[in-house]
Amino acid sequence: MENRPQLVIIVGSVREGRFGPVVASWVAQQAGLHGVFDVEVVDLADVDVPLALPGASPKHAGDDYPRPAGMAALTSALTNADAFVVVTPEYNHSYPASLKAAIDWHFTQWAAKPVAFVSYGGAAGGRHAVLHLENVLTELHAVTVRDGLAFPNYFTSWQDGRPLDPGSAGYARTVLDQLAWWAIALRSAREAVPYPG
Repeated sequence: MENRPQLVIIVGSVREGRFGPVVASWVAQQAGLHGVFDVEVVDLADVDVPLALPGASPKHAGDDYPRPAGMAALTSALTNADAFVVVTPEYNHSYPASLKAAIDWHFTQWAAKPVAFVSYGGAAGGRHAVLHLENVLTELHAVTVRDGLAFPNYFTSWQDGRPLDPGSAGYARTVLDQLAWWAIALRSAREAVPYPG
């Protein structure tokens, strides 16, 4: 496919000993096999993402929003993305502060773009975190896809960098199919008419 959509996979946890990079690597592999996207993995542990925000809103400041220099690569990746997969654990029934900060430093970069979620955790598999993220990203005019992947008790359900459930690759393909449809449709729409948000 010419001009393939750009998929950015975001590793949301920066906690010491985190499992997120393992999950993100497997998701990137599945996206590569899927064959529709150009894939980039962005690990928030490699980005300067302060919790303190400027007084102005990134929605209104636009390109003049004063982000730290260490955030330039993240901002560029989000700007160039046609679709996102957010890989998140569940911390106390929600998602990590690092992920919230990265989201809040941006606005137009999310608008009119699809987001899928891959979560992991204990018995709930990170679904509480995803429910919160869906609300937040909807506020930023992103489009959250219906299907996602959740990995309950990841500490016993993964081995050698992959989930033990043989159906996981099929579930990933379903998510990527939906994400690709939305990515192509929304990119065409953004190119035809500027998003009004």
